[in-house]
Amino acid sequence: MPFLLALDQGTTSSRAIVFDELGVARGAAQAEFEQVFPAPGLVEHDPEAIWESQYAVACEALESAGVAAGELAGIGITNQRETTVLWDRATGTPLHNAIVWQDRRTSAKCDQLRADGHADLIRESTGLELDPYFSATKLAWLLDNVPGARARAAAGELAFGTVDSWLLWRLTGRHATDPSNASRTMLYNLHSNAWDDELLALFDIPRDLLPQILPTSHNFGNTDADLFGTAVPVRSLVGDQQSALFGQLCVRPGTAKTTYGTGCFLLANTGAEVVASQNGLLTTVAWQVGDTVSYALEGAVFVGGAAVQWLRDGLGIIDASPDVEELAASVDHSDGVCFVPALAGLGAPHWDPHARGAIFGLTRGSTAAHIARATLEGIAYQVADVLDAMETDRGAPIETLHVDGGAASNDLLLQFQAELLQADVVRPVQLETTALGAAYLAGLDAGIWQTVEELTSTRTEDRRFSATLTASEVAAMRAGWADAVERTRS
Repeated sequence: MPFLLALDQGTTSSRAIVFDELGVARGAAQAEFEQVFPAPGLVEHDPEAIWESQYAVACEALESAGVAAGELAGIGITNQRETTVLWDRATGTPLHNAIVWQDRRTSAKCDQLRADGHADLIRESTGLELDPYFSATKLAWLLDNVPGARARAAAGELAFGTVDSWLLWRLTGRHATDPSNASRTMLYNLHSNAWDDELLALFDIPRDLLPQILPTSHNFGNTDADLFGTAVPVRSLVGDQQSALFGQLCVRPGTAKTTYGTGCFLLANTGAEVVASQNGLLTTVAWQVGDTVSYALEGAVFVGGAAVQWLRDGLGIIDASPDVEELAASVDHSDGVCFVPALAGLGAPHWDPHARGAIFGLTRGSTAAHIARATLEGIAYQVADVLDAMETDRGAPIETLHVDGGAASNDLLLQFQAELLQADVVRPVQLETTALGAAYLAGLDAGIWQTVEELTSTRTEDRRFSATLTASEVAAMRAGWADAVERTRS
C-alpha cells in the first residue's frame, strides 16, 4: 500500500500526518515553536525553528504510523502563506527572522503606496488588497533594513521564499514555489500566471531573488537521502488555505470552506474564472493541476483561534484553548457582551490595519464566561461578514459551508455559525483537511488517484449544523455586531 507524508507548517506549530491511499490518517505528530514579538504589531519566526520542528515531526509521524520512508509515494507540503524568508544561497543561512503574515510593520509603507495611487494596479494585477499582510512589502523591508541585503540580492547571492520554498530548499536544495503561494506575494500576475515585472520594479525587488513557479501537483525533486534514510519525492506545494479547500474536496465552482485556525479563512472555488471582488475580498489561485489553473475568492479574518489563545495567554481565564467551549457554554448567552477581536487589525471585507480589538457591553454582571462566549461569537460574526461579501461577488448564495481547523471541533461555535449564516455548516470526519489536501495533490502526481473527481468518493461527514433562529432574530444580532465593528475602526 502506498503512503503519503503531508507536512503542514502552520503559524504556531508544525504538523506531519501520514495518509494511506484511502485518505485515512495512519500516524501524526505536532510541535509548537516560539512566536517572536519584537514590538507591538511585529511578529517573527526563526526560520531554523520552522525547519527543525517540521523535520522532527515528519520523522515522528513516520514512526507513529509504522511506515518506512521507502514506503512513501511522496511528500506534500502545505504552509502558512505570506510569511517571508530571506536566506543565503550558498550557505542556506537566513539573514533575519521570518516576517510573519500577521506582522504590521509595513503599514505606513502600504499607506504611502496607496496615497501614490498604486492600489488599483496591485488589485487588478494580483487580485489582492494593498496591505502589509502580503509578502512584497515584507521582502522590501528586509532588503532595506538588513545590512548589505540589497547589494547582495542584486548580486544574486540571496533567495526569497514563502515557507513552502524554505522547506523545499532544506529538503531538496531546489528553489521553487507553486501558484497558490506565489499568488499571495503581491508580486504575481493572476492573468499571466507569472511574476510581474511592473510590480517587481514598484517594490524594487530583483527577479533573481524569486523562486521558480511550478504546478501545485508536481514532482519538485527528491529529498536528501540522509534526511529520511532514502530519497523521497516532494510532489506538492500548496498554501494552507487552498490546501484545505482541496482537502474538503471543494473542487467545483461555488463550493466553499472556512478554516478556523489562528485566523479564519473562507474560500470559494470559482473554477477557471478570475472573479474580481467588489466587496473587499481577494482573488487568488486555488491550485494548478497539470496545465489547468483554478481560482478562488478568499476572505481572511486575521484573528480567529488567536483570540482564544489571547484568553488563555493574555487574560488567563482558561488553561487550555479547548476549555473555551465549556466556559462559554456555562452561560446561555453573552448577556450583551460583544468582542471584536481585531487584535491584528481587520481583514476582509474591511481591510483596516489600524483597527484594534475591543470588548463592548460590559457590566458588573459580566463574567469570564460571557467574555468567552462573546469571543466565539466574534469569530463567527467575522466569518459571516466575509460570506456576505462572497455571495455578493458571486451573485449567488452558498448553501453549505464546509469547515475545518482546530476550532471546528467546537460545537457551540459551529451552531452559532449556522445561525448567523442561515445555512448548513458541515464538519468532516477528518478535521486536518489542510494536510489532507497536500496529500491528495501529492497523490495525484504519484498516480495514486488518476483524477480529481476520483477523490470525491473519500469524503466523509461527521456532523451537519443547521439554523434554528429566524432571519429577523439574526438580522438584529448582526446589526449590533456591525455597530461594534465600526467603533473599532481607525
